Amino acid sequence: MSTSEPGTRSRRRLLGTRVPGRPAPVRLVTRLVVAQAAAAAAVGLTFSRRHLPSVLITLALVVSLVLLALLVRSGTRAAWMTALGVESAFFLYGVSRFVFARYVGGTLFALVVAGTLLHPAVARAYSAVPGGSPGHQRGEVGFGDATGETFGEHAAG
Repeated sequence: MSTSEPGTRSRRRLLGTRVPGRPAPVRLVTRLVVAQAAAAAAVGLTFSRRHLPSVLITLALVVSLVLLALLVRSGTRAAWMTALGVESAFFLYGVSRFVFARYVGGTLFALVVAGTLLHPAVARAYSAVPGGSPGHQRGEVGFGDATGETFGEHAAG
């Protein structure tokens, strides 16, 4: 069966094609975090000099970055806040390693990812809730009751 026949799809995705349902800034941050994990693994394991604590710290960092990439991929506001907090912690850890051991490892990459997360377009993409609650458009966020009204609508009358 050829891929040029009608009714069949090519299994290869073309570069630049859009994944439905995910905004471009969410995809960008996901790719940056994955690249950060790969760079941390490459640099950390190369320069660890077979020192077991350094290897274990590097592997823990890589695993946490892979888990963060999976979380960031969801595109929720909680994922954005978690990613910003984790990247800030990675940056501070990198600065402390630089001060005490002259090792710059992933400090710059963490700064780039945190800066990307703070960009207004990225922050807006993570605050957009697809299929949000009815009061979400008016800025009312609360727990809904059985009638579908939020607490903000009860207060408004």
